[in-house]
Amino acid sequence: MSANRHITITEVALRDGSHAIAHQYTVEQVLQVAKALNDAGIPYIEVSHGDGLAGSSLQYGLSRTDEFELIEAAVSVCDQAKVAVLLLPGIGTVKELKQAHKLGAKLARIATHVTEADVSAQHLQYAKELGMETVGFLMMSHMAPVETLVEQAKLMESYGADTVYVVDSAGALLPHEVTARISALRDSLGVQIGFHGHNNLSLAMANTLAAIEAGATRIDGSVRCLGAGAGNTQTEVLIAVLDRMGISTGVDLYQIMDLAEDIVAPILQVPQEITRDSLVLGYAGVYSSFRLHAQRAAAKFGIDSRDILIELGKRKVVGGQEDMILDVAAEIAQARHASVK
Repeated sequence: MSANRHITITEVALRDGSHAIAHQYTVEQVLQVAKALNDAGIPYIEVSHGDGLAGSSLQYGLSRTDEFELIEAAVSVCDQAKVAVLLLPGIGTVKELKQAHKLGAKLARIATHVTEADVSAQHLQYAKELGMETVGFLMMSHMAPVETLVEQAKLMESYGADTVYVVDSAGALLPHEVTARISALRDSLGVQIGFHGHNNLSLAMANTLAAIEAGATRIDGSVRCLGAGAGNTQTEVLIAVLDRMGISTGVDLYQIMDLAEDIVAPILQVPQEITRDSLVLGYAGVYSSFRLHAQRAAAKFGIDSRDILIELGKRKVVGGQEDMILDVAAEIAQARHASVK
């Protein structure tokens, strides 16, 4: 891997990390984290509900604080970093996108399932009309062959995406699979390529380095690994590794280490680690934010959460189908009950 390269980091602890704390961020926490990230030199800070704009709901989890208050708070302390928002068409609408832009968000990341890029057209085009930078975010990228991924990425590029991301939402990809996907996009697109990893199989860093080796220049990280499942590629570790490799990020290593230790760590309800449930997410290829939902369903029906996650993987359930988790749990419990009669 050649030195003198530059990688642009987007910090996702204030969005993906929302899953890890059941969407309980306060304005004060966001002010503290965003200011420290800005001062450390992070160029993009994503802020929204874990499931994107308008995600606060009974289905996805209710936010403690209105996300627009959090976006406004982050913008108020960022004089260098740009605030980004995530939007999943069908959850968020152009109305929320317009409001986020009005509050000062500069980057719109439009996320779809890996085979459904066509639903991003309206939102990517509208974000461009607003003058925002745009990212196409292809989630659950392990669920489609490389050829399909390329087709979908080309659609996002045609709609106006400045960058297209390979998103390993389940933390299920292996390094050689990341290399194949990033290389194919690099060879097929004229826009920047990004990568967003999860650590459910302890491969977030390895996968991120594979992505960079293959040509990705936009990388997501999360301080203290704060994210859904076992978390994301850990930003402060990534900065250290890239520095060792002679790859620039513009981020101050000591400052990003200090904010992870002193500001973000106390926010965590439990340490981000690879538990049996988050491991199963990666093993079964299940959306990382399903972990807490599956644990609650398992407790309700008196069954093993791993059985729920494995079955969800077999059925290829994706983000947006959270209602299926209770259905699957009920079916498993009913089958167990019938077998013991």
